[in-house]
Formats: sequence, C-alpha cells, structure tokens
Amino acid sequence: MPGDGPTSVVDAGPLSGRSLRSLLEEDAAAIMGDLPLNAQGRFPLLIKFLDARDNLSVQVHPDEAWVASHRGDHLKSEAWLVLDADEGAQIHAGLQPGVTTAQLARAVNNGTAERLMQSTPARPGDCHTLVSGTCHALGAGTLVAEVQTTSDTTFRLYDWGRTHRTMHIAEALACIDPAARPPCVPPAPIPEAGVSHTTLSQTPWFTMTRIASAGAPWQRPKLASPTVLMCIQGQACVGDTTLGRGRTGLIPACAGPLEVCMTPGTVLVRAEPGTGV
Repeated sequence: MPGDGPTSVVDAGPLSGRSLRSLLEEDAAAIMGDLPLNAQGRFPLLIKFLDARDNLSVQVHPDEAWVASHRGDHLKSEAWLVLDADEGAQIHAGLQPGVTTAQLARAVNNGTAERLMQSTPARPGDCHTLVSGTCHALGAGTLVAEVQTTSDTTFRLYDWGRTHRTMHIAEALACIDPAARPPCVPPAPIPEAGVSHTTLSQTPWFTMTRIASAGAPWQRPKLASPTVLMCIQGQACVGDTTLGRGRTGLIPACAGPLEVCMTPGTVLVRAEPGTGV
C-alpha cells in the first residue's frame, strides 16, 4: 500500500499483530466489500480520540477543486462528537458572518484571528461536522471522538501565538470557504427495542451514528461494506472480542450480519465509509 505513515494494528484474535495495511494488501475485498479504497489506496476512514489540553491550531482542509489541481493533496472532511469538556471549553468552526479572507489574513498577521471565528461552547453529546473548506480548531479542555477521511493534507492558518510549527497561510486562505459555518444540530435519538440510534453526521464520505443500549444487543445488518465501532461508554462484545471504553473495533464486510452484545448503559459510535471515498 502507498505511504509510510502510521497504520492500525490488530491487537486481539487470530490476526493479532497484523497491520490493517497488510490485511488490505492481502484481501481488500474481504474488508471493504463493494467499496473501493480511497485515492491513496488506503482504508478510507481515520478514527481517533482527541484530548485537547491546549487549543489546537486553526486549520483548513482542501476541497475537491483544490485537490484536482494539486497533485499529492487529498480531500479531508471530519466530524467531532464531544465526549467531555471543561467549563468554558469551546469549539471553533467557521468564520463570523461577513468576514472576508482579506480580513482574516490581516487578523492572522496581527495575531487576532480567533476574534473572527465562530465559537460555541463544547457540550458533551453535540456533534460538529467539518467539511472541507471549513476554518476550524478544537478548543482547550475538550475530548472528542473523531471520524475523518484518511488524508494528511492539513493547512495550518493560525497557532494561537505559538511559533514552533510550520504554517501554511497562503494555502489555507486559498482553500477556505468564508461562508462555511456548520450548524450544530442537537441529535434526536430513534429508540428501537432497547437500543437507540442517533445519526450524528452524514456526508458523502462517511456516516457517524451513536448507538446506546439499555442492555439489548445491536444487530448489525448485512452490509457490503465495513463498520467501525468506538466504545465511548460501557462494554460491548463482538464474537470473542471485547470492546471497553476507549477501544475501537473494525468489522469487515465479509463478517456479514452479526450481533453486538452490550452491557446496560453502553454507548458506541458507529462509523461507515460512504460512496464518496
């Protein structure tokens, strides 16, 4: 597989110790089903827990138009589910209405870019979808579960006065969509026989859902695509594999329909690639 970056490694079961990259090289169809790998020949999603003790840099990710004319750059969209937040913690997503890229460039130069950003309190349970072109930063004191497309193309616009990292101001300003101010709509759960399902984020590249159980199992339907499960509360069992809080599991397409058992109060984040990989 192309690239020499980090890769996930299986830590339980008969494939323990194997990397996801090597398994995809061996039999991509078993994991991906009908879906292709992404443009880089990699699994199309990155799954993370981000614990921001300081403000993360203000970033912009490129859209399709930029990627089409810049070989080696790759589209990147992501979503953050807030799991925990200190008092006063904030999510920075988009610019305030009417702010232009010229105004933003001046603010970056004089160290006041944060004044032009749209900031909202980081509330546990809220999900923020950040499509390509959105100016964004995760605020200090915030823990999130992140689902994103697999890409390392990130343009740093502003770093809160820090000077030790490379900035990409020209690229970020060229990619930014000043009108992108993603709304945070409180998710509405759909109860279903002891298990509630809540759509958190739906994009062409991935779907992110919260599954909360009162003790009933979740029945994974027959899918021609993989499913990723992040355990954010309680404990789940997939066959002989146990997922405790903070652990992530990948169910390959070849697994077909199966039952995921959960203790009462268990909450999972379910992520699946979309057709826009």
